[in-house]
Amino acid sequence: MNHETLLTAYENALASHSWEVVAPLVHEDACFAFSDGTYFGKAAIGSAVTANFDQIKDEHYAIKNVVWTYVSDRSAICIYDFAWSGLIAGKRGTGGGRGTTVVVREGERWLIIHEHLGPAPA
Repeated sequence: MNHETLLTAYENALASHSWEVVAPLVHEDACFAFSDGTYFGKAAIGSAVTANFDQIKDEHYAIKNVVWTYVSDRSAICIYDFAWSGLIAGKRGTGGGRGTTVVVREGERWLIIHEHLGPAPA
């Protein structure tokens, strides 16, 4: 797996709606910033992601327009557009915005160490 295939694997793992599938792709010391807060460490991120999975049913999440702004043999940074749709309390909901993800290589494994999801630029 390289930095690009990690991001694709992450998108596919999110589609599983299972933290157990997502967790192996996330660094133990990761920091994720979402619209509802900033989460430090894999356990806190897991709780936030699981709560999101519980709230949004039949969710479809997509990452597109990925631009790798920095790539080295040990780390990489990308920006992208994201979109989601699903059922919240039985009603169709949609959203999206702009994401930034930082990945690092530990040994032969690439892991997500930072993710920031926010509104789309104006």
